[in-house]
Amino acid sequence: MTNILTPKPVSASHITISQLMHLEHANLLGNVHGGWIMKLVDEAGALSCMRHAQKKVVTVAIDSMTFRQPIKLGDLVILNSEVTYTGRTSMEVAVEVVAENPFTGERTHTNTAYLVYVALDDEGRPTSVPPVKAESEEEKQKMQQAQQRQERRLKQK
Repeated sequence: MTNILTPKPVSASHITISQLMHLEHANLLGNVHGGWIMKLVDEAGALSCMRHAQKKVVTVAIDSMTFRQPIKLGDLVILNSEVTYTGRTSMEVAVEVVAENPFTGERTHTNTAYLVYVALDDEGRPTSVPPVKAESEEEKQKMQQAQQRQERRLKQK
């Protein structure tokens, strides 16, 4: 018996998290510690996948996370996350990180990370996820790029 799941649009998985960076988020250089940003990225990605699959999820992989610009204390960090690819039980999510100066409104795109999660059933076993559906040409292009990343991941196994 095949369980056919109804596709969901990319927009249904969209999450935005915003957090002001305080002194406890600092590294030794006085900027925001990269590990703190990685934690926020993982949370945003997991939330997008949970929203899409309506299941618990676990992180399987972080493809890349390149910090292009430092994030300063006092910046508002904005993370935008959405599912870009689905397999049978796995989902790729793209998380865009933006630092905003709350006084000037100036925004800096600091990085985009790609992560993979697997949905879990109530017994903690991988379970099927609904396919993701593109609603625009931009989303179709992002899904094609995500498919290419997934093919590279599978070749590396």
